[in-house]
Amino acid sequence: MSEANSLREAPVVVSDDRGSMRACVIRSTGGLDRIEIADVAAPGSPTLLGGRDVRVAIRAVALNHLDLFVVRGLPGEYQFPHILGSDGAGVVETAGPDVTTVKPGDAVMINPGIWDGTCAFCRAGEHSLCVNYQVLGEHLPGTLAESVLVPEDNLAKVPALDPPISWAEAAAFSLVSLTAWRMIVTRARVEAGETVLVWGIGGGVSLAAMRIAKLRGARVIVTSSSDAKLAQARQLGADVTLNHRTQSVVQEVRALTARRGVDVVVENVGEATWEDSLRCLAKGGRLVTCGATTGPRVVTDVRRLFWNQYTILGSTLGNATEYAAVVRVLSSGALRPLVDRVYPLAEARTAFERLARGEQLGKVLVEVRGSAADPVVP
Repeated sequence: MSEANSLREAPVVVSDDRGSMRACVIRSTGGLDRIEIADVAAPGSPTLLGGRDVRVAIRAVALNHLDLFVVRGLPGEYQFPHILGSDGAGVVETAGPDVTTVKPGDAVMINPGIWDGTCAFCRAGEHSLCVNYQVLGEHLPGTLAESVLVPEDNLAKVPALDPPISWAEAAAFSLVSLTAWRMIVTRARVEAGETVLVWGIGGGVSLAAMRIAKLRGARVIVTSSSDAKLAQARQLGADVTLNHRTQSVVQEVRALTARRGVDVVVENVGEATWEDSLRCLAKGGRLVTCGATTGPRVVTDVRRLFWNQYTILGSTLGNATEYAAVVRVLSSGALRPLVDRVYPLAEARTAFERLARGEQLGKVLVEVRGSAADPVVP
């Protein structure tokens, strides 16, 4: 990547007459009752945009568990009112003078991970390891607003598909697909013929991981506490489904693999499943994790770790090359996101509540402008 742009180098300078916009914000951390819809300053006057900054008029936003964590409070300083939301899709409003890959009127999807472009990791192409890595909606103003300012490198044009992709699908694509791609392809290096266990198939990352693993030729076992979600997972390609509320996942996996275990476990649950995840692994197996929805503290018997020669892999979002790769897969017609439910901006808190209850299969969406069900015409 070349020189860093203004959004990465410093807070964006905006004019006093930039106007206001509607956004979903919090003014303090805590429970979901802190979420409100408010008028906030719009980002970036068109005349003062950084060289490679782009202002996007948001059409739809997909929620992620990260958004719940942000509301409850994460380490670091918030600038209140803090705009929520990491995923999003919309139309380019204005672009800085050095922007070459998109133009006003283009329909785009947003990669929410922002890197500075100057550190050693960035120069090596490992953008999600950037020492100054920031995520929209967590460290920076988020996407749950009428407009958002992002670097050019964090945008991908919405591909033309038949039937056309909807704004909801476009908004639901980036974070989970990029996260799952890095987990399955780059970190765990899943190969054809291997067996993969994916916990919690109702979540967006888990669904994307299952589908990417299937594209790689793997056999995939998935879990959920909902039989309805497991039935839908089978329709989407899962080879084996297990109800982790009524079945022992460890026992079932050992029986299904002739006591060998699986080659890869995809983890984003944390405390509640960690020990079982290790017990499900074959000798020399890989555990790849991107989250800790039930808690960050896990206990590992190090003797089992070294004796069985397990590999534990951390993974966060992905780099620009990986994002381009997974967008190409979407362009081929694969990996169209599964949309669970769409709420208007005024009911954003209700959308958060559905996600917090874990009722969804696929992505929960908030539509900001127009209808999220409208087809995107690139």
